[in-house]
Amino acid sequence: MHASQIPQSSGGVHKLCHQPTANFEQYYSPYHVVNNNSSDTSSSGTQLSYQTQNEKFFTLDSLPDAGYVSYDSPPAVSVSSNWSPFSPQCSQSYISDQHHSSDNTYGSPLSGCSVINDGNELKHVLREMANNLLGPGSDIDEDSSCSFNGEVSKPSKWNRVLEIAPSLDMKELLLACAEAISDVEVTARDSQMNVLGQKVSDADVTARDALINVLEQKVSVSGEPMQRLSAYMLEGLKARIYSSGSNIYKMLKCKEPTGSELISYMQVLYHICPYYRFAYTSANVVIEEAMRNESRIHIIDFQIAQGSQWVFLMQNLAHWPGGPPSVHITGVDDSQSAHARGGGLHLVGERLAKAAESCGVPFEFHAAAISGCEVQLENLQIRHGEALAVNFPYVLHHMPDESVTTSNHRDRLLRLVKSLSPKIVTLVEQESNTNTSAFLPRFRETLDYYTAMFESIDAGRPGDDKQRINAEAHCVARDIVNIIACEGADRVERHEVFGKWSMRLTMAGFTPCPLSPSVGEAINGVLKEFSPNYRIAENKGALYLGWKNRALATSSAWR
Repeated sequence: MHASQIPQSSGGVHKLCHQPTANFEQYYSPYHVVNNNSSDTSSSGTQLSYQTQNEKFFTLDSLPDAGYVSYDSPPAVSVSSNWSPFSPQCSQSYISDQHHSSDNTYGSPLSGCSVINDGNELKHVLREMANNLLGPGSDIDEDSSCSFNGEVSKPSKWNRVLEIAPSLDMKELLLACAEAISDVEVTARDSQMNVLGQKVSDADVTARDALINVLEQKVSVSGEPMQRLSAYMLEGLKARIYSSGSNIYKMLKCKEPTGSELISYMQVLYHICPYYRFAYTSANVVIEEAMRNESRIHIIDFQIAQGSQWVFLMQNLAHWPGGPPSVHITGVDDSQSAHARGGGLHLVGERLAKAAESCGVPFEFHAAAISGCEVQLENLQIRHGEALAVNFPYVLHHMPDESVTTSNHRDRLLRLVKSLSPKIVTLVEQESNTNTSAFLPRFRETLDYYTAMFESIDAGRPGDDKQRINAEAHCVARDIVNIIACEGADRVERHEVFGKWSMRLTMAGFTPCPLSPSVGEAINGVLKEFSPNYRIAENKGALYLGWKNRALATSSAWR
């Protein structure tokens, strides 16, 4: 997701083209649309107070009239248990144990029942199957990767899964299919390493292919939210199957839309869901407050896109008592943004210059047509006497970290920015945990996250709306496929939850800057235009945007 303006993405997913790997074209979008824990394998399910546009803070496990807390009071957090009955995704709640994860240290402020529960939902399905097929005394051994009693062979397990597959819902089918794919991959990897001389099981492959066939009969890009999400997750699973290693990223051969089409798709999402406006509205309020007494401002935007965010900021600056400050903007960009925009950064500079002139704001634009991973000090045009603000809108998760490359551009960039002594740094990121997760937990997290995302998009447009279908295919689906299908450097969608971002920023020398009540008030003003199921909450200095009780994005400020 990108939020510097009406963000844009490139390409789309309409149909996976299963052709020889050598003929596949590159498949990638650097933009992203929006479990809040730092564990890669579990969700702690801590409950947190939300605020909707019409409400004060209230705890999710109580009624609103159980007691209000003012916006500028410490966040009211209720940790009554490790699970929540309020999840829109789960028909039954399962307790998620934090202690099963080696790095779960941050908690989960907004997520409730989640399918990221180490396969508990699929185990529940298999347990029911065991009772139906083997008798009431049958059960699943918790340590046998969903096999029955640890005694039934893998072929028997998958045979029974396939028997009941037509009656499973989409989520259960997706999880079963992902597990079958994982089984094939693990066995193949162990075989290559000569571990016990294992070979890929025909039962795993048969189950994988059969489950895909069942899913193909149920998915639809114009159906209910789960049908639409399943269609794109299925494409991701196919992409994973039909490629490997560095070739995974070249799985799809799809026609690139034109720049005008991309902007149109993003405008659809901009109007039907608040994720982009959450990003630039919260950042603008923070930057304007931090710069209140400055006469010369320099803003570095690490994903400037169309630059619309700064048009709104300059309109506000024009009304400052004593006149507006001079504004110097450095826009970091890349070829994908240029494609979507239909031209280079000079177009952004021209547009912003016209907006500044109409507002009476002294303005200068500096173009840094370079990927954020490649940015060095000399690209940023730092000047003495200018108060510096740095904006990271849904972009840092694209920077490879230490798990991808020894260069660790994610932390390198943060250290570079800190060395510039900025007056304020704004960070908006998706609240998801997919960076270093192995395939199965990453798949579960993606399923959970995007279930809420697609439900929220559905609230703005009906399922068969052609504009929404195109917007989802070109602006959301590619990210889903990348998360599921790709590994290593080819996987660029590497999200982290706020707890992990907080650690990275702290290690780089930053300190958190508490958000003022004005930020929440501004976001509540935005949310008045959308479904009441969108909620905001504040926790540990960050503002969370969620759909029902699932956190989808966070906004924070640092200095």
